Amino acid sequence: MSGHTHGVTLITGGARSGKSAFALETASAFGPPRVFIATAQPLDEEMRRRIVRHQADRGNRFATVEAPCDLAGALARIPEGTRVVVIDCLTVWLGNLMHHGTGAGTQSCPEIEALYAALQAPPCRIILVTNEVGMGLVPGEAGSREYRDLLGEVNRRMAELADEVVLLVSGLPLRLK
Repeated sequence: MSGHTHGVTLITGGARSGKSAFALETASAFGPPRVFIATAQPLDEEMRRRIVRHQADRGNRFATVEAPCDLAGALARIPEGTRVVVIDCLTVWLGNLMHHGTGAGTQSCPEIEALYAALQAPPCRIILVTNEVGMGLVPGEAGSREYRDLLGEVNRRMAELADEVVLLVSGLPLRLK
């Protein structure tokens, strides 16, 4: 990964491809303080178990901030001197935005635009985790197609501004940019 202290790394791949572990490993190369911005909400027992597993993986190496919708606001509030921020993940975040009806899915969503603006001049190294969802079947339901299309657009925009992009396939990193 880059030796640059500021900038954006986008880590993408399929479900269970090793994205989160790779993001934590990459972030651990930066000295503390480190921040982990979590987008998941414990809405059911299965998600609670996932969150607990992710928390155990991080241990005490990261300060955790819960930000299900306002990622730009969470970035604006990170402590001075933070060396690296991991945002895990844009996939869940976009689902949260669509679920809460914040305008995601429309031509211009304020939260998406605010994150994009915040990443133009990142305060430290930002590592974004997202899923590549456009390589499978075309969803049969219109709302699912809308989500897939919007996430593809968000991922494309984030990859465009990132100085590093890594695709994880079966746990193996493929550096795209």
